[in-house]
Amino acid sequence: MIIKSFELQKKINKDINFYLLYGVNSGLIEESIENILKPTFSKNVYNFEELQIIKKSDEFKELIYNKSFFEEEKLLIINRATEKIFPIINEIINTKIDKVKIIIKANILEKKSKLRNLFEKNKKTIIVAYYEDNYRTLLNFIENFLVKERIRISKESINELINKSMGDRLNLINELNKISLIGHENKQINNETISKLTNSSGEYNISELVDQCLAKNKRQTMHILNENGVNDENNLIIIKTFLSKLKRLKKIKTELEKFNNIESILNSYKPLIFWKEKDLIKKQLSCWKLNQIKSSMQKINNLEWECKKYPQISKGLLQNYIIENI
Repeated sequence: MIIKSFELQKKINKDINFYLLYGVNSGLIEESIENILKPTFSKNVYNFEELQIIKKSDEFKELIYNKSFFEEEKLLIINRATEKIFPIINEIINTKIDKVKIIIKANILEKKSKLRNLFEKNKKTIIVAYYEDNYRTLLNFIENFLVKERIRISKESINELINKSMGDRLNLINELNKISLIGHENKQINNETISKLTNSSGEYNISELVDQCLAKNKRQTMHILNENGVNDENNLIIIKTFLSKLKRLKKIKTELEKFNNIESILNSYKPLIFWKEKDLIKKQLSCWKLNQIKSSMQKINNLEWECKKYPQISKGLLQNYIIENI
């Protein structure tokens, strides 16, 4: 059954167990899964790569057919699917499954694709194509995000974000997530701060510097520092980024002590954490104990106060903090 991406919210059917989301707009696909499908279906989420399923198809089928007393419902998400998975999916669709939903994510599928044709012609399945965003859809997305986060930025900054996204919603979401980190500290952000925070060429990327430091990747962190140094004008932005990302680590680490399910916690975290970030965040979590995170938050708060009081030595103070933490 074919439906449009904007119809998914209204036409979602709890009696249908199979969903194929495909196309170039991976950002919108992720948004649909996080905001529409996951809240509708089970909280018991399992993520798979296509290769995992092909290599261990029997284990995958066992997960589908075996019922668990503790997990009455399951949501299985298959990432980066291709034609190779067609025989397995075709077999499962033609059997009766209960309380299991399967979401398949794929890139472009040609009209002659067996996987695409299977979902288009079958009344027991839903298929949605996701096309490239245009200026209007990206603008609406930014405006909705800013309203939700209660952050104010100028029209000039919004246009800059759209240009930097290059029509890719995932790129845009990554940039907006950086802004939201700072926005929690300051609800109104000027153009200069946004340009520095989202800059991915020329001057170093602030978010990348902080991420590599928190992951204790010494070589990458020192490379950024040696190539670009720390600009006096950016010191406070870097400090606020450290504080925001440490707060995120603290929240995730606290949740881990309660539930001990890293994939579930990362998948449900808001703002959304995408797969490109997850491995880095996992490494950060492995490098920091909860008490160390709290201690470092106190240190970064003190550092902010010292940099404001002694701006002439703020660059050295911040560099010392970075080097001490890798």
